[in-house]
Amino acid sequence: MSIPPIVVATARKGWRWQWNQLMNELAPADQHGNYQRPKSQHQHTVVPTRDELRARSQENLPHLIIGRSCPWAHRTWLVYKLRNLESSLNLLISKADQKAGRWQMEPAWLGCDSLLDIYRKCGEPPTHRATVPTLVDPKPTTKNQPHLLGNESSQLIEVLNKWPTISNAPDLSPIALKNEIESWKELLQTAVNNGVYRCGFARNQLAYDKACKELFDALKKIERSLSNKGPWLCGNQITLADVCLFPTLIRWEMVYKPLFGCSQEPLWFFPKIWEWRQRFLTQPKVLETCDPNAWRNDYFGALFPLRPNSIVPSGPDLVKIVNSQAPLL
Repeated sequence: MSIPPIVVATARKGWRWQWNQLMNELAPADQHGNYQRPKSQHQHTVVPTRDELRARSQENLPHLIIGRSCPWAHRTWLVYKLRNLESSLNLLISKADQKAGRWQMEPAWLGCDSLLDIYRKCGEPPTHRATVPTLVDPKPTTKNQPHLLGNESSQLIEVLNKWPTISNAPDLSPIALKNEIESWKELLQTAVNNGVYRCGFARNQLAYDKACKELFDALKKIERSLSNKGPWLCGNQITLADVCLFPTLIRWEMVYKPLFGCSQEPLWFFPKIWEWRQRFLTQPKVLETCDPNAWRNDYFGALFPLRPNSIVPSGPDLVKIVNSQAPLL
């Protein structure tokens, strides 16, 4: 027996209302339905000196806290690995607790088993979002408590590029390329890194269409630039611009295409971008930062308004995708 149209229409309207309530908490939007990313509160980190860090024991060094699935944390993890910061900065990997909606510390650190508890121990107000990446200094302040150094990824990658290290480390933001890097970062942040979220979290068709167009227009611009200037975004050397692009594009087939609707064109329609992604993944230690299972489990499992059944689909093999040749158009 078919369901009466009035029942279908009523159910659709009711579900739409509930979906909007859930999305208001998950992904705030403006009055036109465009996703608006909440701002981070800490954006003024002071880089410690090499002598100051050498005077500390390993466990008392600052700690960079990340989550495997978070692309914003991924970019800080990449700088940490590319610049060999292991000797002057500790790395902690938190785990997404989907039921509680927070980052868990396993094992506990500073007596805290969640990132939220660490924020509170640092004296942060309840209004501050406990998010990754987060840079924390365990050295007690005058208030006899550890303190949060920063949690804005765009700012933290600049900080980590200047972070003291005992070994030779590449400069990912040389002065001669500074303006070009900043230009790319501005485009990528709005149209690509946040653009995939604007597609996935759009509240209506117009908002989605606008985000999708800006996303693929940006990919076309990247493709043209790599064709004319490569092999990297700013020419002959890898920079922070490349670091900002990689976490989004490496998750493309695993998350953003199937879950966020970034499906206007497959990524292999952009052969230079495809080659660029292969090149980046083969850089030393980069593969260590990629965990497709965590990406799929956390995105599909946590973003239940986008996938109410919470089924985590199987995904293609990352290395096989990246190492394959893009089909000839």
